[in-house]
Amino acid sequence: MSSQKTALIIGASRGLGFGLVERLLEDGWDVVATVRDPAKAGNLTALGKVRVETLEMNSGTQLDTLQQRLHGQTFDLLFVNAGVMGPRDQNAEHAQLADVGDLFMTNAVSPIRVAQRFAAQLNDSGVLAFMSSILGSIAIPDGSEMCLYKASKAALNSMINSFVTLNQPQQTVLAMHPGWVKTDMGGENAEIDVLTSTRGMLEQIKANAGKGGLHFINYKGDSLIW
Repeated sequence: MSSQKTALIIGASRGLGFGLVERLLEDGWDVVATVRDPAKAGNLTALGKVRVETLEMNSGTQLDTLQQRLHGQTFDLLFVNAGVMGPRDQNAEHAQLADVGDLFMTNAVSPIRVAQRFAAQLNDSGVLAFMSSILGSIAIPDGSEMCLYKASKAALNSMINSFVTLNQPQQTVLAMHPGWVKTDMGGENAEIDVLTSTRGMLEQIKANAGKGGLHFINYKGDSLIW
């Protein structure tokens, strides 16, 4: 039986998704990575041993196509990383239906649609991971100026909880807070770099493989309150 590990990373063109692909390759994994725009996948293909697939996560048609293309393949890790910040002005007074709909679809609903299609292709000791955020914690008041984004991550955590309860109670599922990271979303004033975050997240993925259950943790492995 092959000991070669394989990962499916959803949303890998830049930032934390790209960093995760780098760490996995350094650790000897095979990687399938999705991007919304294949024209912007040059940095991924330059890494070498990466199978790049196209996926707009909100498109059921594209999810169908990817499911067909990956039919029969098994994975040791499915990491759903894709997400958006939402409108620049997050005051509820100014919120527009289309913007809020897109934000919640992308950050909370579509990640579960991905999981519903691919979680069954994880090996027995495989890990299903979602890029959550400490801002998704109802109990922690940080990030109020990003209230719509914060609400979308709380919704993601709730959707993950429902998904696990309904579908995968035995599977190892991680809702991961990557830290405050220097990315396009995190900004240059953030506390840590992509290398530190993704190195930590991969350590936690490996440490939790085969444990079972749902865990809301950060990149250091600390448990977070829902």
